[in-house]
Amino acid sequence: MRFHLIDQIDDWESGARLRGHKVTTADEPYWSPTPHGPVMPGALVLEALAQAGTWLLLLSTGYKRRAALASAANVRWHDEVLPGDVLDLDVRFVSFDETAVTLDGTVRVGDRTVLEATGVMCAALASDQLEDPADTELMGRQLLRTEVLR
Repeated sequence: MRFHLIDQIDDWESGARLRGHKVTTADEPYWSPTPHGPVMPGALVLEALAQAGTWLLLLSTGYKRRAALASAANVRWHDEVLPGDVLDLDVRFVSFDETAVTLDGTVRVGDRTVLEATGVMCAALASDQLEDPADTELMGRQLLRTEVLR
C-alpha cells in the first residue's frame, strides 16, 4: 500500500525549503485505534515530512533526483494527529548533493507543533528508478496547482 501524504505544495525555494500540507480524513486506512479515538501513526507523520523533502529534492533537481528516507537523528513528537486535521509541513535542506540529502522540518496542526525532526538523512536516488518520470512530473504540477486536477 502506498500513501500520498502531501496534498499541495504551498511555497518552495529551490535547494532550500518547501511548505505544503496534507488534509486528513476519517476515511483513510492508516488510523490507529486508541481508547480516545483514532490517531495517525507517528511514523506516518514523519513520512509526510519526508515526502515534503522528496518533493523539494524533485523540484530542485528538475525531477531528476528523489529522496528515500534512511534515518532521522532526532525526532520529537509533541501531539497527536486526529482525523480532519490539516498537517502543515515545513522542510528545509541542511545539505544536499547528487547522492544524499539532510533535512530538518516541522509538522504543525494549526498552532500546535506535532512533530519536529532534525538530521533526517535520505539517499538521493535517480527518480526514474522508482516511478515513471512523466507521472512524477504530472503529480508535481498537480501539487503545485499548475495542472488542472481531473
